[in-house]
Amino acid sequence: MHLEMRHLKLVAAIAETGSVTLAGNRLHLTQSALSHQLRDAEEQLGVPLFERRNRRMALTAAGERLLQSARAVIDELARAEKEIRECNGNGASKGVLRLSTECCTVYHWLPPRLRLFQHKFPAVDFQLVIEATDSPFEALLEGKLDLAIVCDPIRNRRIRYTPLFEDEVVMIVPPEHRLAGKTFAAPLEFAEENLIIYPPKEDSTVLNRFLIPAGITPRKIHEVTLTEVIIEMVRGGLGVAALAKWAVAPHLDSGALVGLSLTEQGFRRTWSAAQVRDRRTPAYVEEFIRVLAEHPIPECIRPRKMTMRKRAAA
Repeated sequence: MHLEMRHLKLVAAIAETGSVTLAGNRLHLTQSALSHQLRDAEEQLGVPLFERRNRRMALTAAGERLLQSARAVIDELARAEKEIRECNGNGASKGVLRLSTECCTVYHWLPPRLRLFQHKFPAVDFQLVIEATDSPFEALLEGKLDLAIVCDPIRNRRIRYTPLFEDEVVMIVPPEHRLAGKTFAAPLEFAEENLIIYPPKEDSTVLNRFLIPAGITPRKIHEVTLTEVIIEMVRGGLGVAALAKWAVAPHLDSGALVGLSLTEQGFRRTWSAAQVRDRRTPAYVEEFIRVLAEHPIPECIRPRKMTMRKRAAA
């Protein structure tokens, strides 16, 4: 099988226009030439890619699968061509960095790091792909992102991780709470509490890595999207939460909330920059990762030097 770029472009064009004639106009091909290329692709694959429905060309299941890859390849090629055209003498001073995270709260501290980076690469544009926050790994593997900032790596050898910094997750309670006088909370303390977490519940760090392994189920679980709302609900006595210490530091400093370590040893996470291993990385992406690693947010520390090398998930 030897599919070519022209086959991928015609599949994308027909899928988007629903017509061989309109696709031919877009690709500057006659209807006869485009039909011939389509037959050629279908013969090589051994399956039809389209079927006619109500005078429109509709993708078959095989066509849908090929379209996914076609769009990824076409987008990557267009991006590479754009970067090469815009590069000047220093190698890669212009381009676009498509970025997302695994947690919405990261967007609170990200802008100052972007400003630091843009002092060196002022011609690099940023695209914060907010809609990929719920599934950054999927977007990364589909070619929709150049970089994802994550704290729960998945096991996939196509993804490499560069550790950035470590943070601590703490249990937050109002000052009048029964646990406010303690320095740390054991898993058992959550059994009598209403726990407020980010949705979806299945992806909750405090549940999956702290409570479930200990066999503990909170009295009730509330799923709330916004950090600010979670904090206000805790202040109002509606439940407790486990959040990054840096996210609640102002409230802890003011005495509006009390933070307890999770167990006497504390519960720490490593945040990493995730990239697709076999994808070419412009120099400015590596520079941005360096900025993140060298400028951790308050309440966080950098991992030990020995862990700073890029690695695959085990």
